[in-house]
Amino acid sequence: MRKSRLFLVGVLLLIGAIWLNGCGKQEAAKNESISKLPVVDEVFEKIQERAVYPVKKDELIEGALRGMTDTIGDPYSTYLTEQEAESHRESLAGSRVGIGAEMTRTNGKYIVVAPIKGGPAEKAGLQPYDEIVRVNGERLANETLRDVVNMIRGEKGTEVKLTIFRPEADKHMEYTITRDHMPVISVSHELIKERDAKLGYIALSMFGEETAKEWQKATSDVLKKGAQAIIIDVRGNPGGYLKAVSEISSSLLEEDRTFVVMQDAKGNLTPVSTEKDDKLSFNERLKHVPIVIVQDVGSASASEVLSAAIKDLKRGEIIGTTSFGKGTVQETMELSNGGELKLSTSKWLTPKEKWIHGKGVTADIEVKQNALFTEHLQMVTDTMKEGHFNDQVAYAQRMLKAFDHRPGRTDGYFDRETAEAVHAFRAEYEIKEGYDMDREFFTALKTAAEEYRAEPKNDKQLRMAVDFLVNKLEK
Repeated sequence: MRKSRLFLVGVLLLIGAIWLNGCGKQEAAKNESISKLPVVDEVFEKIQERAVYPVKKDELIEGALRGMTDTIGDPYSTYLTEQEAESHRESLAGSRVGIGAEMTRTNGKYIVVAPIKGGPAEKAGLQPYDEIVRVNGERLANETLRDVVNMIRGEKGTEVKLTIFRPEADKHMEYTITRDHMPVISVSHELIKERDAKLGYIALSMFGEETAKEWQKATSDVLKKGAQAIIIDVRGNPGGYLKAVSEISSSLLEEDRTFVVMQDAKGNLTPVSTEKDDKLSFNERLKHVPIVIVQDVGSASASEVLSAAIKDLKRGEIIGTTSFGKGTVQETMELSNGGELKLSTSKWLTPKEKWIHGKGVTADIEVKQNALFTEHLQMVTDTMKEGHFNDQVAYAQRMLKAFDHRPGRTDGYFDRETAEAVHAFRAEYEIKEGYDMDREFFTALKTAAEEYRAEPKNDKQLRMAVDFLVNKLEK
């Protein structure tokens, strides 16, 4: 019944779109039933004429669009408004325009996590924990984080005025920041020297528009410095463009090797093979040096295409944990209202024609990380005391447990045992003595976790990858 209702609402889009397409077409829509379902016209008219809660036509139509995609039951098929579509494209682009600051929303506050080094926000003087309270004079209230980000973004060279509250100074401050292009770097690399071996470490954060070019520069650099093997880190990589995976796979595999198989809605299979790309000149040694891929549950979609190809074709080993398990490919279709329909139109299969959807790519060598690596680090500004019960307390309890401070529980209830663990942590990290979780405590918790992660010896998965390759080179 629910799906039927969603479908009827969805079909309403056809009528609504025509009504919004121009005055002449609005009149035509009244005289002609485009949907061939009179009840849809009825529902639309009754909502417009009699609903106690007023709804704008375009909002009703967008609700209809979302209703149709929701009916599919596929979390990856969705309708994007014009603004959402632009944000999605920006997320995979080589650069985006903004002020260069990572933000989060916590307890209804919009907090600066960190200004990007060298970006407009840092140059202007924004600092971590600054709370943004106004944008261009407009006070923030119940906006989503995406709404606030879109308010701050704009065209290159234009200005945005921010009013922030800085807790340390206990005062409000005004900043005028000029928007600029901020490069989106998706590949980072370094040379690891272990015993007598040299290993190239290359981390891919996503598969964006410029990822293949960045990969080419990174691999070229580490090979010039004498790298004898390559570690490819796709942990936390949510995926991206199949074209980027194709180019990277082509640099690692022999020409004309099937690295993925596409299956359409009718079950037809189409092998996709590696090819010689004249646009990018990859070092030929890449096809022959030993490689390992380090992955985790956050490795999804395009990341899994790469891992599955390397595994099935026995080009290298997978180290870490089982990946996310997203085995569908989405096609993005532009709509007349400026929005986009993102629709799953194919399944992708491994070279051995296995579908990993809902299962993931299993690791050849399973290595679980310390919780301090898997926990999402939070910016918490409120103070928690004994008797409080919420997600922020649960987060702190999990972190305290990972630091071996034994809070006794991790369900979010702040009891006496948790308070004792907080007191012990504050003493160890030389924070003002106390039993409460205040901003100073949460800042120290986050800093301690970041310092722990920064120590390569603490990264069990990376250590295993290094040891594996070094041992292989020594044989």
